[in-house]
Amino acid sequence: MLTVDLTFYEEGSGSSVSLNHNYQPRENVLLKGGYKTMLGILLGLIVLLILSYKGWSIIWVAPIAAGVVALTGGLDLLDTYRDTYMGGFVDFAEQWFPVFMLGAIFAKLMEITGMARTVAVALINLFGAKRAILGILLSTVILTYGGVSSFVVVFAVYPLALELFREGNLPRRLIPPTIALGAFTFTAGALPGNPQINNLIPMDYFNTTAMAAPLMGSITGLFIGGTGYFYLCWREKSLTQKGETFTEPKDKKILSDEDGKPPSFIVSIIPMLVVLIMLNLLGQDIIIALVLGITSIVLLSVFHWKKFISAMNEGASGSVLAIINTSAAVGFGAVVQAVPSFSQIVDFFTGMKGNPLISEAISINILTGVTGSGSGGLEIALNALGENFYQIALNTGISPEAFHRVASLSSTGMDAMPHNGAVITVLIVTGFTHKEAYKDIFVVAVVIPILGIAVAILLASMGII
Repeated sequence: MLTVDLTFYEEGSGSSVSLNHNYQPRENVLLKGGYKTMLGILLGLIVLLILSYKGWSIIWVAPIAAGVVALTGGLDLLDTYRDTYMGGFVDFAEQWFPVFMLGAIFAKLMEITGMARTVAVALINLFGAKRAILGILLSTVILTYGGVSSFVVVFAVYPLALELFREGNLPRRLIPPTIALGAFTFTAGALPGNPQINNLIPMDYFNTTAMAAPLMGSITGLFIGGTGYFYLCWREKSLTQKGETFTEPKDKKILSDEDGKPPSFIVSIIPMLVVLIMLNLLGQDIIIALVLGITSIVLLSVFHWKKFISAMNEGASGSVLAIINTSAAVGFGAVVQAVPSFSQIVDFFTGMKGNPLISEAISINILTGVTGSGSGGLEIALNALGENFYQIALNTGISPEAFHRVASLSSTGMDAMPHNGAVITVLIVTGFTHKEAYKDIFVVAVVIPILGIAVAILLASMGII
């Protein structure tokens, strides 16, 4: 508190009037507001995390958490929901729904035609039961890199993994983390050119392409994949030495083989190559790439034409729920950005001492961890901080491609928390509880990817992009 003595003299009279005024500096007011804003946001995040962890749908949990942020931030509750929350919700859905829908249809067609299964079978047979973990890992990597969603990969690979682990008499609890390592982590975040949404969102913010930071991404991808693989091999050896072997799942029902003769490996990888070539070599928009990928599946699998309509309907319906879940998280982020003094939080992250790539990684990991969504948390973070980080890149000489790659990597770190949809899916499909299998998932899908982010930042600091 500052006391200011103001003395006014009346011209020609020689008399004066003295006023004492207590003045509170503006900086303190803003600081106090900033603390209140941060506490309100933290409370909203806690609400979102706890309710999501309990299994409540983020579709209605996110508006509740946004309401907490609005009330503590001094915003009108109804106006915030109608304008701010729904504005963020609709903006994300408008921009990304075509990608979600086409990606889901592409993945579903790959599934019902048997193409996804053929690719997985070929790779797993190549390595055999003795190297079951490596075979499963590579099959999930190729399917994910080829544009098949992680959810479909789980269903396509699990029956084959089960047979392979049974033949090798390996601990079945290692199936979930093996699938998670290949489908949830470095393929979507590190490997350049992949068509997953984690690699596409940063493009608009940093004026980059899907091939951003190819050397940096490839090296980091090899680190995450290699480290995760050696961890799983160590776990396999440790568990078998303790006497743990293969145990039959309670539900022995396995997905049945597709009707008719399965397509060849060459035919099966053509649609994935179409997507990758159109996106990366020919520079086409992801929408065009996916449309052509879908078209190639239809042309190559005419004998499945009776299944096409139902498969497309199912894929399109599934994409609606997926994008609503993500849009709900983005709507929450829009409310966070609307509260007073949010600019101080932006200044905190962008003004952190040291490498700005570190502050980018921290902010994205926090938001993806809380929302349990890599794409949702990534969109929230970049929508709030992307422009600032891009300006930092231009001013400091750090390549925008490095910011792109670190952003993609960061969306595949803390996102694999217990309430993440993909984590829950792989546990349900494989018949395990969090207590039985999540520890290994946490290591390969959270801890090791975060170490990979550190590797990527180190490479960027050395000029390896």
